[in-house]
Amino acid sequence: MPKDWLEQIFLLQFYGLCGKVAPNEISQFERLSTAIHMNTFDNVLEMIGNTPMVEFKKMDTGVCQLFGKLESQNPGGSIKDRIAVSMIDAAEKAGDIKAGDTLIEATAGNTGLGLALVAAQKGYKLKIVLPDKMSKEKAYNLKALGAEVIWTRSDVMKGHPEYYQDMAERLAKENDWYYINQFANPANFAAHYKTTGPEIWQQTAGKIDAMVVGVGSGGTVTGLGRYLKEQNPDMEMVLADPEGSILAHYHETGEMVEAGSWLVEGIGEDFIPDICDMKLFDKAYYVSDKEALMVARELMTKEAIMGGSSSGTLLAAALKYCREQTEPKRVVTLICDTGNRYLSKMYNDEWMKEQGFLD
Repeated sequence: MPKDWLEQIFLLQFYGLCGKVAPNEISQFERLSTAIHMNTFDNVLEMIGNTPMVEFKKMDTGVCQLFGKLESQNPGGSIKDRIAVSMIDAAEKAGDIKAGDTLIEATAGNTGLGLALVAAQKGYKLKIVLPDKMSKEKAYNLKALGAEVIWTRSDVMKGHPEYYQDMAERLAKENDWYYINQFANPANFAAHYKTTGPEIWQQTAGKIDAMVVGVGSGGTVTGLGRYLKEQNPDMEMVLADPEGSILAHYHETGEMVEAGSWLVEGIGEDFIPDICDMKLFDKAYYVSDKEALMVARELMTKEAIMGGSSSGTLLAAALKYCREQTEPKRVVTLICDTGNRYLSKMYNDEWMKEQGFLD
């Protein structure tokens, strides 16, 4: 654009702020300014990804720098928006689904919310099988997006007919619905290999010593871990696992044990998902429910960032890792989802007292 046009735009903007531009000039400025400066999207799905990263400077990170990638800033409020688009796109390209079909998924909530976002835009019907320990806010959000929520038990293990994944698979077969199955879907980890990993590498300018993640479906560690280790084989992948989950124990011993129970939502497992490449982990930490929720609340008060319960688990493990180091390292973790989905639980003092987490 010619220099005089750029100067005119500047002057129109300046005088417009002063209230000295005639209506026809304002219209001209608005058209020019919009064409040059505005970044608009055709739909909400285009807004997924490219989330910001922030350094946590008010928490005790020892000799390290700790950064959080704010996946809570995705339009659906979580990192799972990425895999929702990827899995539905892959199914469409394979000819497995078309607009008007019914999809079903087993989820702790956030994958369901991502799928509901995509389904609403693309014209699919969606059924979500949700364990009963998940927050009511997630269910309300799912219903608001047009999904049907099918509640099931959270106190049963894989192989039980009411286990959420077994129930979703059975209902899909009985009703000829398409089962997304994030736990065995290669389009899940592909999303992180193609988007999340490159974003982190670019945002850190390739200066990253450790990446702290949890495991729900296993897509994050597999996609992120493979991409980042291809760039720097010495970079450490660190597992943050809720007490009661089997994964940290498996990493340390190679043994499968019976799972316990935990309150944190969305991460921790009683089995190893098909797409989860556990060999990528270099270190693992167990984190109790109390520690996870208290650290998440500390993040809110010190950094003004409201993350969910799984974010508390990841952050607690990241802080443990950082404080153990004797030489400075640059460490990255994820704020997996927004804490707005847990206002009735971890950000509710009465609920925290009932669980024995607050006096």
